[in-house]
Amino acid sequence: MPTPHPLREMLHNEVHARPYERLSAPLALSHLALLTPPGETRSREHLHALLRSRHLPLPSAEAGHLSIDLGGVHLRWEQHTEFQTYTFWRNLPDNPAGFEPSAVGSVPQDWLRGVPGQWLVGMHVMVTSTREDGADTLVRGSLDEDSLVGSVVMDGQAEVYTDFRLHGDGFARLVVVAASMHPRRLGRAVQRLLEIETYRMTALLGLPAAREVAATLADAERDLARIAGEIRSAERHREPELLRQLTQLAGRVESLYASTHARFSASAAYFELVQRRIDELHEHRLAGLQTIGEFMDRRLGPAMQTCAWAGRRQQQLSERISRTSNLLRTRVEIEQQQSSQDLLDAMNRRQGVQLRLQSAVEGLSVAAITYYGAGLVGYLAKGGKEAGLLPLSPEVLVALAIPLIALTVWSGLRRMHRLVLREVA
Repeated sequence: MPTPHPLREMLHNEVHARPYERLSAPLALSHLALLTPPGETRSREHLHALLRSRHLPLPSAEAGHLSIDLGGVHLRWEQHTEFQTYTFWRNLPDNPAGFEPSAVGSVPQDWLRGVPGQWLVGMHVMVTSTREDGADTLVRGSLDEDSLVGSVVMDGQAEVYTDFRLHGDGFARLVVVAASMHPRRLGRAVQRLLEIETYRMTALLGLPAAREVAATLADAERDLARIAGEIRSAERHREPELLRQLTQLAGRVESLYASTHARFSASAAYFELVQRRIDELHEHRLAGLQTIGEFMDRRLGPAMQTCAWAGRRQQQLSERISRTSNLLRTRVEIEQQQSSQDLLDAMNRRQGVQLRLQSAVEGLSVAAITYYGAGLVGYLAKGGKEAGLLPLSPEVLVALAIPLIALTVWSGLRRMHRLVLREVA
């Protein structure tokens, strides 16, 4: 066979990761989710301590899931990107009449108090196998009727009730009435309900950030409006200062965007998972009660819209600052180009003046050189006349020499100009 990809087996087995448990009613279940930084190892070490105390095998270093019987209570542990979940459950001899004793009560309390991370989600689930008065007593005696939510799920095979409130022990409560459901299907239903609560809470982590962002963005928008107003009437000497203020404002907004973008993106992803898990429940209405899906649409949906709006507002403000900066830079560049053009025009005018002055100086130079040359010719002519070598008078020779001297000097200057221009070119 050809050489396998190094990740082939891991990728193939990914579809079997975190399988659903086989659950049978009646049972008590306790679920906890704790926020942990990515790469944090203390939680795994703490889990190993519990397993060692029960003389149980430890999971591999790469394992992100564990399902094991601790003796009297079963544990399901899952490692996620930014949180870990611990789910404990135990079967009950009879249908429960209340939420005590809970499954987490069977776990060593010293170990439970020492679990690393920040506790975010806690939920007790009671699964009963009867639809008679016992289930009704459990629901009405343990849940708040004013905020009671319930529905028929899994194609009519189970009923779910919750009030989405934290009770005295810090846990939310959920009642599942499953009269005749296959253990694997019951496990899927309970797992989806736990994931709905876990992802609901992790999705809401973006809401405080969205509220903080709103106040900061309001200040930034006011600053941008002020700077944009000053740009319209600013003098040239004020433009560098306005550009500096815009740059600082852009830095503030980009820093805020960088610090919240990941949180808002995670909230959107968790909200999508919540909606998907609700769809998988195949809910139907119970008379007089909201369904879980309706409750999430009314309560969780607006919070997620707030997070999405904050993210869009940051991006739009960043784009507006960028456009304003570009406009100001364009204005500065145009003014700089105009200044450069004015400078070039002034230089051209000065150069023209210099050329005219140079021409005048050259004319004077020709006259001066001709004058001195004519003087030299005059001295030579006088000497030749005294020696009897020249038949003409010195004045005639000087008069004849003046045009020749002037033409020679002028020709020499023109030749020198051509040589200089050729070297410059």
